[in-house]
Amino acid sequence: MPIYVEIAVSVPQVQGVFDYHLPPELEDRVEAGHLVTIPFGKQTVQGVVLQRKPAPAVAETRPVLELVDPAAVLTFHQIELAKSISDQTLSPLFASIELMLPPGLVQHADSLFSLRDEIPNRNLPEITSAQERVLKLLQKRGKLRGSQIDHALPHTNWRLAARTLIKHGLIASESILAPPKVRPKFIRTAQLACSIDLAQQAMPTLGRAGSQALTRRQRILSYLIREAAPVDVTWLYADSGGSLRDLYALAERELIQLSESEVWRDPLDQITPQPPSSIELTKDQEQIWEQVENSLSTAGAGKSIAPLLIHGVTGSGKTEIYLNAVEKTIQAGRQAIILVPEISLTPQTLRRFLNRFPGITGLVHSRLSTGERYDTWRRARLGSLSVIIGARSALFTPFPNLGLVVVDECHDDSYYQRENLPYYNAVQAAITYARLAGGVCLLGSATPNITTTFLASQGRIHSLSLPNRILAHRQSIDALLSQGKVGTSKYHLLEGEAETIELPHVDLVDMRQELRAGNRSIFSSLLREKLAQILKHNQQAILFLNRRGTGTYVFCRNCGYTAKCPNCDLPLTYHIEKAQNVLVCHHCRYQRKMPRTCPQCGSTQIRQYGMGTERVEAELLKLFSNVRALRWDFDTTRQKGSHEIILGHFAAHRADILIGTQMIAKGLDLPLVTLVGVVLADVGLNLPDYRANERTFQILTQVAGRAGRSPLGGQVILQTFQPEHYVIQAAAQQNYQSFYQRELDYRRRLGYPPYSRLVRLEYQHQNNRSAEQAALQLARDIRIWMGECDDHITEIIGPAPCFFQRLAGWYRWQIVLRGPDPARLLRGRYIKDWKIEINPPNLL
Repeated sequence: MPIYVEIAVSVPQVQGVFDYHLPPELEDRVEAGHLVTIPFGKQTVQGVVLQRKPAPAVAETRPVLELVDPAAVLTFHQIELAKSISDQTLSPLFASIELMLPPGLVQHADSLFSLRDEIPNRNLPEITSAQERVLKLLQKRGKLRGSQIDHALPHTNWRLAARTLIKHGLIASESILAPPKVRPKFIRTAQLACSIDLAQQAMPTLGRAGSQALTRRQRILSYLIREAAPVDVTWLYADSGGSLRDLYALAERELIQLSESEVWRDPLDQITPQPPSSIELTKDQEQIWEQVENSLSTAGAGKSIAPLLIHGVTGSGKTEIYLNAVEKTIQAGRQAIILVPEISLTPQTLRRFLNRFPGITGLVHSRLSTGERYDTWRRARLGSLSVIIGARSALFTPFPNLGLVVVDECHDDSYYQRENLPYYNAVQAAITYARLAGGVCLLGSATPNITTTFLASQGRIHSLSLPNRILAHRQSIDALLSQGKVGTSKYHLLEGEAETIELPHVDLVDMRQELRAGNRSIFSSLLREKLAQILKHNQQAILFLNRRGTGTYVFCRNCGYTAKCPNCDLPLTYHIEKAQNVLVCHHCRYQRKMPRTCPQCGSTQIRQYGMGTERVEAELLKLFSNVRALRWDFDTTRQKGSHEIILGHFAAHRADILIGTQMIAKGLDLPLVTLVGVVLADVGLNLPDYRANERTFQILTQVAGRAGRSPLGGQVILQTFQPEHYVIQAAAQQNYQSFYQRELDYRRRLGYPPYSRLVRLEYQHQNNRSAEQAALQLARDIRIWMGECDDHITEIIGPAPCFFQRLAGWYRWQIVLRGPDPARLLRGRYIKDWKIEINPPNLL
């Protein structure tokens, strides 16, 4: 009796699942969660087994061809999570499955293109420019896969050109499936294969007397006599100056044994854990922990545990609750996942968990090598890791018995994936995953999203409050004070054994008044004064700017010309790179030199306007020539490990002032930072998006929270041209409830989430008119579907050009649907070439 299996196939845009049968040799080896190769049409593709079936849904089935990995690549709960994400995001199931597999393991079917040896003897059509580019590429480089041509000919519809060339017999193509790009890593090792006495007796006979070969081989043998275990041959080469030829010579005499050993690629192997210091919970933390502990004790007993939201002000001790929760989870024999929104937060968070849970903690984020991610994934699957820390992708670690998912800074937009299918929200996915696995989802934020707080008010999320900031770093600051390494410019009077400390004092500076007083600097007089003060007392400051570069845009005062990217129609940003004045597009990385005269009118009145991190740094050095400044932004953190280096330098007080963009606003705990200056607090307030005010409030509140975490206290200066704006006022007062109530009323009146749901549909085309026509046609189709569904509630907003209308040469149009459940209009419909986002974090 054949055994049938249901499989999700790795073919783009294929929505359904397909039934296959197992050949006899695979019947006892293939179960749900296995990665296999299968025939699909004329191709050979990969797929993941979802379940065994007693009977297929079709009359005839094709056989599974091969097992890619002997162990299952997905757990049962991951399969269910993939189905949930696919359903919620209206995306193909395998796109959700692929989230859970390490890069390089899954290979999609591709085509191999090549020039034909003989050109057919018939009249050929006129060759188009795209076809000519394909022919020249294949002539120059030989056979190429479709993915290679994608890379070589970006933004070119070369596939249509290739189909025409195939039709006329100029090129050929064949379907291929490459093997996985990742595999276990093995190293060559050497080990003594005889007794020590025999090895020492052989020493004089290892080469010609006085030769370098004799010396090298004697050193190799001496090394192996000292080491009982197998030794990586690279260590032997480094110690002896020898080579593989020397090892072969020793092996032929049966003095040593050569072999291979698998090694784990671990990004944490260079970090030495430190013994964790004993920390007693405050009264506030104890009350919270009691409720978290009760949920953890109840989890796994067949009950659905509501997500827990720790709404705690910055510095209130949320991480210590996370650590205790992980410890209890591990004691119960289960595993934990800790999500942070930015790679920049990983180093500091990682050390705290690594110190508490050494040897069983792993790291996952996109900056790791494919080998490191693959080995971390395998170690978690084997059960040798119990804690995973990382950004969004860490959620999909294949733990056999997941008990806890922590989402720190759960308000952050970077938890939403909008670059590739599926377009999902990792916070929602974390809640679903914990529920499916019978675990607990713990959310934490000082500034939860409006929708999250609204759900908590309805009881769908259990909210826990940490309203007070913990007085931290008391001993380290006392030591620095006693050694005279830091001054005492305190903003708070801190006596006795207080557990908590006030939030930092916030000053609003009206930059309009500064201009009227003749100050045209980017620094207000108050900010200059306070910067001088912290430098005098050997403390530290953070200067926050919601941009990068040195100038926001380049503008001609004579004719109004603005330098824009030819691909994106976005203003180019001025940078100084390698002593060159260049203009850079921050979307597609297009570059050109800074023009000396206006390309439009020839005027010399072309200047840079606005500000960025480079300009802030330059202005700072003009004011304080000896200041030690660091920049922490996208441009300075492109290289692997750069986040750790910058943070390490600043934490070690090798710099006085840290200048940065959004990544410095989140989660950093730096005891010597007593001043935070927000150079321009208004950025983002006036974007045409319903969450613009919310994001501005969150980022200002978060960056203000970087100051004043130690007995030195802290101060925040918000420079603004709109001091009366309710967002600026609420951020200055650090009053979340005031902001929440006003913003919730605004959402209710306009019908935006949480009082509705949104679907955003985006279409891109290199011709603006074509993009517009496609958008108008889909809007007409949606109105027809609304009539078919008797839907008189859902609203259609648009179609209209996106706020950033042209990016990388593509024109963008969008339609927004708003209503109780607008996604139901689209279920089961194939809408080709449209990007569909369910409840996206912004509508830009």
